[in-house]
Amino acid sequence: MPLPDFISSLTDNPYFSAGFGLFGIGAGAAVMRKGYMMGMILFRRHYMTTLEVPCRDKSYQWLLQWITLKGAKKTQHLSVETKFQQIETGRITTRHDFIPSIGEHFFWYKRTWIRVERTRSQQTIDVHMGVPFEDLKLTAFGKNKPLFFEILAEARDLAIKQNEGKTIMYTAYGSEWRQFGNPRKPRPLNSVVLDEGISERIRKDVQDFMNNPEWYSNRGIPYRRGYLLHGPPGCGKSSLITALAGDLQLGICVLNLSERGLTDDRLNHLMALAPENTIILLEDIDSAFANREETSEVKAAYAGLNRLTFSGLLNCLDGVASSEARMVFMTTNYPERLDPALIRPGRVDLKEYIGYCTPSQLVTMFRRFYPEVPVDLAFTFSESVQSLKVPVSAATIQGHFMQHKEDHLGAIDNVSCLKSTDGFKKTAD
Repeated sequence: MPLPDFISSLTDNPYFSAGFGLFGIGAGAAVMRKGYMMGMILFRRHYMTTLEVPCRDKSYQWLLQWITLKGAKKTQHLSVETKFQQIETGRITTRHDFIPSIGEHFFWYKRTWIRVERTRSQQTIDVHMGVPFEDLKLTAFGKNKPLFFEILAEARDLAIKQNEGKTIMYTAYGSEWRQFGNPRKPRPLNSVVLDEGISERIRKDVQDFMNNPEWYSNRGIPYRRGYLLHGPPGCGKSSLITALAGDLQLGICVLNLSERGLTDDRLNHLMALAPENTIILLEDIDSAFANREETSEVKAAYAGLNRLTFSGLLNCLDGVASSEARMVFMTTNYPERLDPALIRPGRVDLKEYIGYCTPSQLVTMFRRFYPEVPVDLAFTFSESVQSLKVPVSAATIQGHFMQHKEDHLGAIDNVSCLKSTDGFKKTAD
């Protein structure tokens, strides 16, 4: 049979014609579907801009808050976020914030439609927080990348404004820093009564360090500063650091060197990634290594764990891999126990003794607690305390005043009670 006749017979066959038609329709639909997908990919690649923010990024919570207040505030698909807020009196109140839930949201911003897609992974979990990983994806028409910079800047400014004028505490959680508790109302620097000139001298040194980074770089000096506050407990070392941070609008990163599982690498990592504009605080530096070897129980608690070594601490403070642009404050009650290598210049640049109350401190503290009382009574109180011939810490004096809040004469008449209070052993800084 000739070929033209064979083809003609196939076309006349109704079964073959029906199958070929279905095949043609299916093939055409597949081609159109593939073309649509390729077209959408090309359109997104060349005519749309996408910003992806993972939950581990610092701006993730900023963006969620900004989207709630400024962006998709009319969305009806919400998730609740409960927060605790400290008011001026110190009382903690509860506040419920609504943030966009998992899914897609749309909002209009500066003449541009923006799609927000919040996704949550069910397979991957954050081992530190114990919650699934989340991503936030913002998509806008066009190639306007500066639009996302504006959104991030507004989100950052909004977050900063909420904590403006407050002291934020951070603590090490795994290999990262996290905010600890609620932002605190800053404590005035003049509320910490120390011997004359101590607060002003430390504040001036810190401010000079913060304002002159170029001075260090021009001379090839590492841009970091170390401070050691030493003296008896209860004399105001930690209070001074807290007030100093509030006065200079800095945060405080509290680092416990005796924590189980803290290693040299993790300490170096935490030092390098400390939040900006913060003070790194190492309290009771003298007990960081001694306590681990005191008893067999403590040895058993650290069995099988990598430990922080003394050489690792020295290298973090002033070594080849140590970070710059940071301030470290260390406190101790026993400076004589510290290794000379730890407190040499470069690791500790300024040492300040904060001791028991002096006569001028006693007068100032009395006038601070009883401002309407004649000044002569403040000097009388100071002379009465000095007559005891017993060193008294600021914490002891403050506790004495708290027992006589409305009775300044009682505070003077019962000064002898301070003699039975061992301020060095029973008070805590």
